[in-house]
Amino acid sequence: MSEATLRVEGVTKAFGSVVALNAVSVEFLPGEVHAVLGENGAGKSTLMNVLGGFLTPDEGTVSYRGEALPLGQAAEMRQRGFAMVHQHFMLVPNFTVGENLALDALQDLRGRLAQPDLIASALERAKSLGWSIDVDDRTDDLPVGTQQRIEILKALAGPSDVIIFDEPTAVLVPSEVEELLGLLRRLAEEGRIVILIAHKLSEILAVADRITVLRRGRVVAQTTQMEANAAQIAEWMVGDVPAPQSPLQEALGEKAVRVKDLVVSGDRGEPAVRGISFEIRSGEVLGIGGVDGNGQTELAEAVAGIRSRKGGDIVTPNGVAFIPPDRQRAGLALSLSVEDNLWSGPVQRRQGLVLNRKRLWNWSRGVVQDYEIKVGNLSDPVRSLSGGNQQKVVVGRELSESPGLLVVVNPTRGLDVRATEFVHRRILDAARAGAAVLLISTDSDELAALAHRILYLSRGELRDSLVGATA
Repeated sequence: MSEATLRVEGVTKAFGSVVALNAVSVEFLPGEVHAVLGENGAGKSTLMNVLGGFLTPDEGTVSYRGEALPLGQAAEMRQRGFAMVHQHFMLVPNFTVGENLALDALQDLRGRLAQPDLIASALERAKSLGWSIDVDDRTDDLPVGTQQRIEILKALAGPSDVIIFDEPTAVLVPSEVEELLGLLRRLAEEGRIVILIAHKLSEILAVADRITVLRRGRVVAQTTQMEANAAQIAEWMVGDVPAPQSPLQEALGEKAVRVKDLVVSGDRGEPAVRGISFEIRSGEVLGIGGVDGNGQTELAEAVAGIRSRKGGDIVTPNGVAFIPPDRQRAGLALSLSVEDNLWSGPVQRRQGLVLNRKRLWNWSRGVVQDYEIKVGNLSDPVRSLSGGNQQKVVVGRELSESPGLLVVVNPTRGLDVRATEFVHRRILDAARAGAAVLLISTDSDELAALAHRILYLSRGELRDSLVGATA
């Protein structure tokens, strides 16, 4: 075994009651592209953040070249040659290319801060790769593929014996994907350890030498490219997919939601939803599953009316409620009170109510009691609540006015068993009351427990099965 091996041994990391990594052990070898696969929540990002020095594991060790690494110290790990190319670019939009490269190369504010000196290494690497880079271009004006090149140059300009690529092809067009896969092979052939987090098996099988599959925080399989089989890898990733159930016995109503030939772009203009069509009846829960990053968020926001569409038609009933995937970033104003967060929803559209503070307080108190939100005072900041109670604030606010359509994305992510059961019950109550429900979730058990029908998103298109969508 090479002396330059990167060894992860028995690494465990928990966030509260959620065990993100459970005794994970894996070896990464120089000269190889090593792919780490798994569904959302499998532990991939947690493992990479441990390797990048952004997280300290609760148990276990990581060693490189036979020496234990200073985990939890990102700056020190970067100096030791660990670099990460993030899926969500870490660029300052209003800065030029040169300013972004210089900012990354800057160690401290002492001495002479000359941009040409700071970016010389990055530009030399760009030249060796055949990339034409204009350092005066404003980063936000550049196409996605060029922005990613800047991120890669930031990684290669410094020590880069180990490079982690987090979903690098998610926003690229096919020609850019092919170029990037060629770069991964070239970096490995230069003797580096290249770690690739990805979901698309066709790309993995085209470039990876070795493959590790995580599921629910554990290593469930390891294989090589020569031994790899797409169907088997997909099965390792998703496990046993429960058969869809029919949790609601009531007769379904008329067609309430019609989506036809819907086309939606992502935040960077890339195609995220590609001409899909479906219908939802009143009282029906339509489940949309699949691996995160395949257009789920863009679909949800378009149907909920908060993201514009590039093509197609959407017909929805009056009263649309939206429970976003990230309660803290998209569902709540954390610095405001519980009361203010409840008022910020559909209650504000009630004529006269928003002007009557006593009626608002009484209404909010009723929501707190009805949804069993544990809070000292309505004036307490919502950030002071537990994650489960924060989610109940979002759910209570959105369902308080009996919506005709409920769009909900990963509603129980990060919740304990009790809070999960509560949120599930409220979603079913909304359907029983006649709402059409679009439930988008990466949890196959959740879909099986709640949905009448389940479809799967893969690269912005609908599929009939999860294994088929993954493969």
